[in-house]
Amino acid sequence: MVINISDMEMYLEATEYIDWQQPDVLKKAQNLAYGLLTDEEVAKACFEFVRDEIKHSWDYQMNPVTCKASDVLFHGTGYCYAKSHLLAALLRANKIPAGLCYQRLTISNDEPPFCLHGLNAVYLKQHGWYRIDPRGNKEGVDAQFIPPLEQLAFPILSEGEADLPEIWSEPLTAVVGVLKRYSDFLDVANNLPDIALWK
Repeated sequence: MVINISDMEMYLEATEYIDWQQPDVLKKAQNLAYGLLTDEEVAKACFEFVRDEIKHSWDYQMNPVTCKASDVLFHGTGYCYAKSHLLAALLRANKIPAGLCYQRLTISNDEPPFCLHGLNAVYLKQHGWYRIDPRGNKEGVDAQFIPPLEQLAFPILSEGEADLPEIWSEPLTAVVGVLKRYSDFLDVANNLPDIALWK
């Protein structure tokens, strides 16, 4: 995806859900970057923190349901979408442009129904836009930060699945709607967001 440099500012903004100016988020971002010299080193540190230290709500069967980056950090848990909001916030706090990306995946058994899966794109000076997935590793999932190679949590395997090419500066309405509507991780799991693909 080609984005004009003049448009890059939107990937640095503090917003309602990517609230990097919130004091705890800003402090965590500064701590993660301490002593590191390049945007790539800082991005990797932020990625590995969110991937490894913030618990995926479904994997750990955890409440509360979080959406805003500061809430994800405070509670230490979130679905993939919420974790991507926190990673974007930590990167933006370190003046590294970051956006939100989505895949459309099957929920189980490689067949419908489908749901969105949230991840990130980060702009690295040496490589340009690079997608990373802070969802959290487990058996069968091994997302890594190894630019320029991309190693996401999930490959596209089945008909109807897709890598959505856009890099959003703000989360999709469908995603925010689910995370705000439900207060229990089981309810989110039973109502995962999806969008129709254009033919």
